[in-house]
Amino acid sequence: MNRDLFNIPLITSGEHQSLNNHKGACIWFTGLSGSGKSTLAKGLEHELYNLKIHTFLLDGDIIRKGLNKDLGFSDKDRSENIRRIGEVSKLFVDAGIVVLVSFISPFKKDREVARNLFEQNNFFEVYVECDLSECEKRDPKGLYKKARSGEIKDFTGISSLYEPPENPEIIIHNGENSDLQKNIELLLKYIKGHKII
Repeated sequence: MNRDLFNIPLITSGEHQSLNNHKGACIWFTGLSGSGKSTLAKGLEHELYNLKIHTFLLDGDIIRKGLNKDLGFSDKDRSENIRRIGEVSKLFVDAGIVVLVSFISPFKKDREVARNLFEQNNFFEVYVECDLSECEKRDPKGLYKKARSGEIKDFTGISSLYEPPENPEIIIHNGENSDLQKNIELLLKYIKGHKII
């Protein structure tokens, strides 16, 4: 084997970004279950796709079926869940991809650990703010009902703490009378204004 092959350098993050014609970034959606995180992330992904931006969406349903299927919902497991997601997200960003991360991620310290994996201006925290009462009304998977009846233990917002972000890059008010398309447009405007794309 030609020994020169061992000296081939890795493709850099900058080279990936140059090929993609945009920089990589992590858009991290946090909020209570039922707040609309994944709906917003999916809507934003479609807008970015239409603009020829390379994206990937990570959410709890995807990750807990595979990579994190060995984790439960204790505080320790929740922290490990977010740690792994942060590391995977960093790989996507290094590949020049805009990764949209939609997880409750209830603890400030865990979101900070994730943020610290990224270079400055590569991580953008989106707090999807929605009252608990509205999230319970929506309850798309019937989880709040199960949590209230005791079928689910350690459920965020009911029997487990949610710590809202103190200084997120973006706050999306996604309550009862929110306009989904308007909120997606706000996100897109922010992304363009901060030259993520």
